[in-house]
Amino acid sequence: MSLDEDLLRRSFAVAAKAREAGCHPFGALLAGPQGAVLMEQGNGFLPDHDMTGHAERILAGRASIAYGSKFLAECTLYSSAEPCAMCAGAIYWAGIGRVVYGLSEAALKALTGDHAENPTLDLPCRTVFAAGQRAVEVVGPLLEDEALALHDGVWA
Repeated sequence: MSLDEDLLRRSFAVAAKAREAGCHPFGALLAGPQGAVLMEQGNGFLPDHDMTGHAERILAGRASIAYGSKFLAECTLYSSAEPCAMCAGAIYWAGIGRVVYGLSEAALKALTGDHAENPTLDLPCRTVFAAGQRAVEVVGPLLEDEALALHDGVWA
């Protein structure tokens, strides 16, 4: 098993914990240049019903405060689902250099439809990053069936 698959599955476990806590099943983690896990973050929709409480956005903010952009350029954010446009912007502004995700934004949109708690933007993170002035490497979708299984019965 590759390091990317191992750490992506760990983000799936974070997403599963978020679901167990009553939140939406999304999780993210930040790994350093050698693959050590530096931070984990589950979805932050609850308790305040924060529509911007996406795991990736919260993690990018925390990482930006804790580490400098030079270090973050060598780090990877692993996410159970593709970062939305908002999260991709936060990742870009934090300076994180690489993203690996499970479930694609297009697949998430097909799954959730027009659910009020997840009005998915079908805008690939690659498109958001391509509009920037520095490169962000993107790997995904990866292990998409496993990522999709995290959402069984959630959006009905």
